[in-house]
Formats: sequence, structure tokens, C-alpha cells
Amino acid sequence: MTATEAFRDARDFLLAHREDYATAYEGFRWPRPEHFNWALDWFDVIAAGNDRTALHIVEEDGTETRLSFAEMAERSDRVAHWLRERGVAAGDRVLVMLGNQAELWETALAAMKLRAVVIPATPLLGPADLTDRVDRGEVKHVIARAEDTAKFAAVPGAYTRISVGGLPEEGWEPYEDAYTAPAELVVDGPTLADDPLMLYFTSGTTARPKLVEHTHTSYPIGHLATMYWIGLKPGDVHLNISSPGWAKHAWSNLFAPWNAEATVFLLNYTRFDATRLMAEMDRNRVTTFCAPPTVWRMLIQADLGRLQVPPREVAAAGEPLNPEVIERVRDAWGVTVRDGFGQTETAVQIANTPGQPLKSGAMGRPSPGYRVTLLDPVTGAPDATEGEVALDLAARPVGLMTGYHGDPDRTAESMADGHYRTGDIARRDADGYLFYVGRRDDVFKSSDYKVSPFELESALLEHEAVAEAAVVPAPDPLRLAVPKAYVVLAEGWEPGPETAKALFAHAREVLAPYKRIRRLEFADLPKTVSGKIRRIELREATAAGSAHEYREEDFR
Repeated sequence: MTATEAFRDARDFLLAHREDYATAYEGFRWPRPEHFNWALDWFDVIAAGNDRTALHIVEEDGTETRLSFAEMAERSDRVAHWLRERGVAAGDRVLVMLGNQAELWETALAAMKLRAVVIPATPLLGPADLTDRVDRGEVKHVIARAEDTAKFAAVPGAYTRISVGGLPEEGWEPYEDAYTAPAELVVDGPTLADDPLMLYFTSGTTARPKLVEHTHTSYPIGHLATMYWIGLKPGDVHLNISSPGWAKHAWSNLFAPWNAEATVFLLNYTRFDATRLMAEMDRNRVTTFCAPPTVWRMLIQADLGRLQVPPREVAAAGEPLNPEVIERVRDAWGVTVRDGFGQTETAVQIANTPGQPLKSGAMGRPSPGYRVTLLDPVTGAPDATEGEVALDLAARPVGLMTGYHGDPDRTAESMADGHYRTGDIARRDADGYLFYVGRRDDVFKSSDYKVSPFELESALLEHEAVAEAAVVPAPDPLRLAVPKAYVVLAEGWEPGPETAKALFAHAREVLAPYKRIRRLEFADLPKTVSGKIRRIELREATAAGSAHEYREEDFR
């Protein structure tokens, strides 16, 4: 059996059991080919003579780009041929800093075909972050938007410079020349399935970004599980809201939809507009939709009833989605947002998959191909009812990273004692459903009771005044620590004592006494460029004290 046939068989098994979790989980087996190149052995195969739309991008001004599978295959061949002439070779590191534009997908396919290693980077990065990436990533080539090339003036290195769009600066070559290159690409050798494919810098919410290494197996094949979670099938029109440069963009804007032979659809906006988004979803008949919690929370502030034909499948990932948001969407659209849990280091590990009974607040159950256990926080023993989410390496899933590039100590620590440790805490119920508790570093004790920030944040979001919330421990002489909430208010609410009083009253009503919010501050939430809350900054600010916080005892 060829690698393509093995991949297709595994994919078709998941498609055949799209709503039969038990059969999919018990019967799925990862294909583990010796040689595999997803761009050549899968994408080019399904693209041959295929005029269906592979990529559809709508710009803010209404202009559109539509490319068929066949066109994407041809364009990526031309780009690969041209990049090879520019010196890009197997194993070379290529930093790609592009937005949601066709060149991003062309470059991804072309680099795979050349067996180059892609380092995705968001255009939001500045010179300091880029210097770190070029240095630690050992970058030999950079492909960036013309408007971002000036950032690299302060980034040292003897790397090839390729500019996309606009007039290139001196020393930069225009990407557009690639379209005149020959369409025939001669492959210069086989691709080992375990060859490196991508190096991802993590978002760095608590420390210096880690450099995660993925192979031609771990992400392309690993995201069969992501395809299954989203509920994708051939012919779907899939909209995923994610910024280029981060792992979720590859998850759901590249591998998962094209694994399923679905269309990747995007609305390329600079400022989020819920009304426009829903109008485009209707106009373009989006069938599957995935967005991070931040976007879901902004959506429910709008009139969800504007969407006339809701997608068949809706999902959320990046951070746990609060139950209140799920209920609001279900009431308006008649569909349930299904959470999925994964990391840059993996594909989706745990999820609520299509057609399954859902439990409020549950992350779901382990994805097909993943053996998930909870490690006891004291003994480290597996199969605890509450503990750190971990993957059994005796049944190592395909969708797990090789390790942290250039950091063997951190790799060894994360994979000690036969388990890959995620750093996230969860509890498991009698039916095998997992419930998120929090990051290992975020859960804290108050009066010797364990407090999950996620649970408290979910409770706050039930109040109509709260658009976003983050809870961290605040030092307290009696209880050691007490929960402090940083709150972003919904439109129409003003920060001040009256709103604080209302939120304290709400917390007293819905939370046990030891969990109650004791301090509160109205403030914007510091976030990484990928949109995740930087709790470390909030903890530091809380420890330093603030003259702008309200205390529960002030309102008694």
C-alpha cells in the first residue's frame, strides 16, 4: 500500500464514522509511512484535474480571490521551482511572515515540495521578536509582505529576502516573479515522513517562546484528528478565524480542511465586524465554522439572529469556551459550539465530536488516535480522576511534536516517565468526559481550597455586563490568596462602584463562599500577539497592588 493509499484509508475511516465516536475511537489507526510528503502525495493527488475551489478569500473592500485545487497545485509548483533557483533547498529554514493571502498557501505547499522547513510568523511581530526567530530558527530565507520588510533592517543575518506585494526595497526580490517560472517541478528526492516540516514558536504566555518541531507526519497526518473533531467532509466550505503565524492557522486553514477536500474560506478583515462576518457566512454558504473564544465572545455581543443559515458545525479552540457563550449561540443558531483541546505541540487531543452527547463545561473525550490520561498531582501516577492532562507515549500519537528544537532538557522534562505532559489540569467523570480546570501554573489555593480561574471566569461571564474576564490570585494575609478578577465590560456598561457592586453580588449568588471574587478591577487584558491572555502580567500587577481595584468588603 502506498503512503497516499494509507492516508486515504485512514481519512475515509474517520469520515465514515463521523458521528460514531465509539467506533472511530476504537477502530482508528494512524498511518505511519516511511516516506510521505503531504503536498506531493496528498494535495497534488486530489488536485489533479480538480476545478473545485480550494481557497476563497474575501477582502474588506469586497474583492475576492478564488483558486481551485488544480490552480493551487500548479502555482505552488511554479513557486517551488522559483524558490529553488533562489537557493531554497531541503532542510533550509524559511521564515514566512504573510497575512491571509494566497501567497501564504502557495508558499506552504511549495516549501513542503522542496522539503524546506517553514517557520510561520505573524506580521504583528517586531524586530526584537524577529531577531530571536531568525537566530534560534537558523533562518536562511525570509518571505514577507512588502509593508513589513523595513522591520528586517534591524534583524541581522545573511538570509535571502523575498518581498510579497508592492515595490520591493533594495535587497529584496519580488515574489511575483515566481509566476513566470516553469510549471513543471522535478522532485529532487524522497521525503522521509520524520523529516522536519515546521518550527513553531509558541505564544509565550508565561515564559520565553518555545520552538516546537513538527514533521511531515505529525501535522499533516496528525490533523486527521482535527478534521474529525471539526466534522469536515468533502465539499464543505470551512471558515476558521485564526491569525497566520500560529499553529491553529495550520490546523484549520491548511491541513484539516484540505485533508477533507473542503474549501478554505476567509474574510480578510483588519477590524472585526460581526455583522459583516455573518453576512459573508450567509452569502458564501459556510458549512463549518471555528473561532477562538475571543471571537465567540464578540459575536454574542452582536445580533446573532442576523445569520440566516447557521453552519452545520461550529467549534472553538485556543482557550476553553465558557458555558454561557455556548448557551447564547445555541439559543440563536440552534447549533452547539463544540470545544476542542490541543496545543502547538499536538493536533487536537480532546474534543466534543459531532453527533455526541454534550455535557456543559466538558472539553469532551480523547480524540481518535490519542490515549489520554490524568497524572496524579502528588504521585505522578496515571489514571487519576483529576490531574495533569498527559499522553501515553507507549501508544505515541502521530500528531505529537518531535520535541522542543534546540532544548533537549525541556523536551526530556515534557516527556518524562513515558508521558507527554501538557501542563493543563483536568478532571474526568464516570463517562470519560474531561473537564478543564486550568493551567498547572494558574490554579491556586485560597484558604487551602483549590481555585480554578476558568470556573470563576465562566461564572462572571454569565453576567450581562462582562465581555471578558481573567482571574488571578491576590495576596491576602488571612487566606494566603483570594481571587481577583480583571474585567472588560460589555458595550453599554461603565466602570465604577455601581457595576462593581453588581458583579460582587452576582459572584456571591453563583459561587461557593471560598470561590467568590474578593477583588475586582476594570481593565483591558494583556494578551500575546496570538490573542491569549498573559496571566503572568496580571499576577505581577496584582502582586504590586493597584489603587483602581474594588474590594468585596467595601460593599457590605
